[in-house]
Amino acid sequence: MTVLDETASSGGEPTDARGRVAELHEIRAEALRGPSEKATEAQHAKGKLTARERIELLLDPGSFNEVEQLRRHRATGFGLEAKKPYTDGVITGWGTVEGRTVFVYAHDFRIFGGALGEAHATKIHKIMDMAIAAGAPLVSLNDGAGARIQEGVSALAGYGGIFQRNTKASGVIPQISVMLGPCAGGAAYSPALTDFVFMVRETSQMFITGPDVVRAVTGEEITQNGLGGADVHAETSGVCHFAYDDEETCLAEVRYLISMLPSNNRENPPAHESDDPAERRSDVLLDLVPADGNRPYDMTKVIEEIVDDGDYLEVHERWARNIICALARLDGKVVGIVANQPQALAGVLDIEASEKAARFVQMCDAFNIPIVTLLDVPGFLPGVDQEHGGIIRHGAKLLYAYCNATVPRISLILRKAYGGAYIVMDSQSIGADLTYAWPTNEIAVMGAEGAANVIFRRQIAAAEDPEAMRARMVKEYKAELMHPYYAAERGLVDDVIDPAETREVLINSLAMLRNKHADLPSRKHGNPPQ
Repeated sequence: MTVLDETASSGGEPTDARGRVAELHEIRAEALRGPSEKATEAQHAKGKLTARERIELLLDPGSFNEVEQLRRHRATGFGLEAKKPYTDGVITGWGTVEGRTVFVYAHDFRIFGGALGEAHATKIHKIMDMAIAAGAPLVSLNDGAGARIQEGVSALAGYGGIFQRNTKASGVIPQISVMLGPCAGGAAYSPALTDFVFMVRETSQMFITGPDVVRAVTGEEITQNGLGGADVHAETSGVCHFAYDDEETCLAEVRYLISMLPSNNRENPPAHESDDPAERRSDVLLDLVPADGNRPYDMTKVIEEIVDDGDYLEVHERWARNIICALARLDGKVVGIVANQPQALAGVLDIEASEKAARFVQMCDAFNIPIVTLLDVPGFLPGVDQEHGGIIRHGAKLLYAYCNATVPRISLILRKAYGGAYIVMDSQSIGADLTYAWPTNEIAVMGAEGAANVIFRRQIAAAEDPEAMRARMVKEYKAELMHPYYAAERGLVDDVIDPAETREVLINSLAMLRNKHADLPSRKHGNPPQ
């Protein structure tokens, strides 16, 4: 048997298998190291982790499988031909989160500032296609300087391919964008197309035009964080769903969110065994919610009493605070909770609350998550700004989302449920599967005082003591049309329940609805209000 020479006679390159494997390991080591220690130190100096460090935190240990690690760009000009690092500035692959497959791509800011070029984009396109085909969540770890200017329109076309795949995957697999650095210009539209956006304070920003452009066009002076930082998008614009102080906490919460979501739209969310008894009474609810409709309370305390172990994940916690959207578990099964928050604007619906809840309802419906709606709503917010801002079409978004949802839907009226806001908040008339109410409920076209002023206007005006007459008429209206059993007597509420038994009632009802099947009319898609 002839043994091959270990090296070729001409260039010293390995020719046997062992030599080739050694060469492969050297190349892989170079790709794993990245451009240089100096670049890594610069990344850490900004308070930022490297792309690979982030992936290690996101995925289960040792589960990452990288795709196209040795990819290099083929561009020439502007010095690019002399700089062709492995990965081309983006790390792509798949791994697991709590044992379930998750696909990920992470911009490596150390290479071309994470800027997107043709090869870079092609890698992202491939991993997105793989995620859709495999039916598994996709997480993007964003830390890039936008399009690679040296590659011109080819880079822009790469973004178009990402946007097209974001849209194709919408409602099919969960898509989560984690902002860990800058995201400017057209690049910001990919996160906007995904289901959830996470940001880290101080180090991540999103904007279409940066501070320099804003200053040149409008004369306004503003910092990057002031224009598009985590707190701005979490509190003012609503672009960001979750904001955290550091990357470690942020990525831990991404893992938690993934644990609440199904892998795709053909599966149900993961169910866990619960140690919290389904029949647990919550007598504290009898004192937590005041019977007086004018007194505020914290709806999050109600949610904590009802759900498993008081544990829930609030989405958009700091934006549109007058409504709460949260993921939680009841008897180990994931549910989406939509609830008015009396502590903020008395729990009224306004433009932002309607948009926030509508998107959440659509997400739950897309991913087979039952929806529980807790009502304590005095109506829509009145005002010129609201009317001119389009409260009609924005409020219709929430109405459309509920009417279009085919997942199990249960509504519970705690106190006030007035006017159009009552109808919009998943009333029985728009398709709620079951509607319950507490004995403190007040379901009506409007509050008793306002109703009495309209109906008994002449009697009150003609009375010797108008205030006494008004009080008597208010009392009479409440007794006739707003007593706790009025809606139940007419079949508009399925049952009036003891608040302490709310958890058990909801769990039993959801168990009954678990195999609910509802078909929508045949159509390409609806045309929801904009």
